[in-house]
Amino acid sequence: MSFQATFKALSDPTRRAILDLLKDGAKTAGDIGAHFDMTGATVSHHLSVLKEAGLVSDDRRGKFIYYELNLSVLDEITGWVAGLKGEKSDEK
Repeated sequence: MSFQATFKALSDPTRRAILDLLKDGAKTAGDIGAHFDMTGATVSHHLSVLKEAGLVSDDRRGKFIYYELNLSVLDEITGWVAGLKGEKSDEK
């Protein structure tokens, strides 16, 4: 995982909103797009950036692709931030 790609992905408010939607579970691009006033291609672009940053993963189920949070990347980020604050990490 590249912190640069992760923070670039997180810098966009739409992508943060997508991550917020995914905290409730996996969703299709159509489900995600229904929450925004943008084209399917734009939603797809945002999902691609999030996937490239390792923040989401995708899983094909039949003819649909479901996107979900990749919590391991979020755990790495919070561990790094905790280290900056001088807090001990629970990782071993």
